[in-house]
Amino acid sequence: MSAKPLAIVLASGGMDSCVTIAMAAKSYELALLHVNYGQRTQDRELHAFTAIADHYEVPEDRRLVISIEHLAKIGGSSLTDNTIEIPSADPGAVHAASSIPNTYVPFRNANMLSIAVSWAEVLGAEALFIGAVEEDSSGYPDCREEFYVAYQRVIESGTKYERPLKIHTPLIHLAKSEIISQGLELGAPLHLTWSCYRNSDTACGTCESCRLRLRGFEQAGVEDPVEYAW
Repeated sequence: MSAKPLAIVLASGGMDSCVTIAMAAKSYELALLHVNYGQRTQDRELHAFTAIADHYEVPEDRRLVISIEHLAKIGGSSLTDNTIEIPSADPGAVHAASSIPNTYVPFRNANMLSIAVSWAEVLGAEALFIGAVEEDSSGYPDCREEFYVAYQRVIESGTKYERPLKIHTPLIHLAKSEIISQGLELGAPLHLTWSCYRNSDTACGTCESCRLRLRGFEQAGVEDPVEYAW
């Protein structure tokens, strides 16, 4: 038996969650939660999640895949509604900090966290990791530090859990280039990750998520191992 405590990591299959897994693995045994919410690239993200979980040799009984496709039925996001166009990002500006783009899925992270907390109570996990990034988060309100501080209070007041369950957001104040550097230092399998909002075969290179990723690799001075449409 491992002497390490158990941590649940929200694992989308993207680069930020992959680096978060690598960080958590230093001090914790891993349980990985993947949530399908009706997003366009759902199948591709699940494929990336499985590959990353295999890389870290996470046992099957500590991998949980949940569907919350009610978020697609609710709509309001270009990630879940095919009638809303996913915008192409300006390579220089990527996003305006004062605006929330249409790729924001209303209250998505709160939905995901609630599932993770329920699972943590059952497994007896001591930590909950999520790869939220405030600086490069496209202005999403559920990627802000204050949101996770508030959610920590929700956990403490709304669970029967006797052991302390702590939310960890190790990337919250990092730039994308710093996340990439951390990932490379920890040997995170960045080549297995998927970031594109638009495509499931070859990354488009023009959506906001692709632009953030490409700019991060450029600033880190490293070539992105993912293939792009051009």
